[in-house]
Amino acid sequence: MTSTPVIDVDRLNLAYGDFRAVRDLSFQVHRGELYALLGTNGAGKTSTLEVVEGHRVATSGSVRVFGKSPRDRKSVRPRMGIMLQESGFTPDLTVAESVRLIGALTRREDRADRVLSIVDLTRKASTRVSQLSGGEKRRLDFATAIYGSPELVFLDEPTTGLDIQSRDALWNAVDRLREDGSTIVLTTHYLEEAQQRADRIGLMHQGAFHREGTVAELTKTLPATIRFTLPPGSAAPPLPASSADGVFVIETFALQKDLHTLLGWAQDHAVELRGLEAGPTRLDDVFRAIGSA
Repeated sequence: MTSTPVIDVDRLNLAYGDFRAVRDLSFQVHRGELYALLGTNGAGKTSTLEVVEGHRVATSGSVRVFGKSPRDRKSVRPRMGIMLQESGFTPDLTVAESVRLIGALTRREDRADRVLSIVDLTRKASTRVSQLSGGEKRRLDFATAIYGSPELVFLDEPTTGLDIQSRDALWNAVDRLREDGSTIVLTTHYLEEAQQRADRIGLMHQGAFHREGTVAELTKTLPATIRFTLPPGSAAPPLPASSADGVFVIETFALQKDLHTLLGWAQDHAVELRGLEAGPTRLDDVFRAIGSA
């Protein structure tokens, strides 16, 4: 990744009347990166992306894409692919016609048959959009976004409505784009996708960043957990633990050390740790913590 950001947002503000949807938001996305912009409902992530994509004008602040204003459509749009939650294709056009139309509008060059083969819609090339299933329309959305292998691709809830095989095929295609140097900006409610694939995550709440960083940086802000039950009459565990309905929970920022202590204690006292589960904090735990902060 180069040091020059593909996306550079500096103190972005966006207001709708008296309501401030985005508040002094600053972040950068670098070339070749997969950046996930996540947030609670109404957090402002959609408004933020609409400004970055050039669909909306900021109230104040600076947004640069490839070093230019995203409103400079002639310079920026051909280098950018966008997969919206709903693209609103003309129902009377065929699948192939829809792909070629988007290609012409964005001035990117490619072959419709190439991108349709990637999303397994080759057999549907002559089918009208109105006759597609919801999952097929979603794959068509993705095909139009990657037409011409753009340098920057926005994926807004890309796997909603897709079966497992279609999801795998989509992410394989994203991996190939990244291998070729494309930058990906992802929004998703499937937090496991962001946890597995994002290089960095911006976690928004009430129009601003609640946290930003790698998955490891975000998850280490909360303790890991160890869960287990004990046989009746057992001694108290060697570490501070809460207990509810017979299940003991140890929260720790030293998972390996405390798990070693617990297992050693169980071995020495011939105690079976029933239903033992131990693991680091997950991204969804961080997400839930926003609402209770």
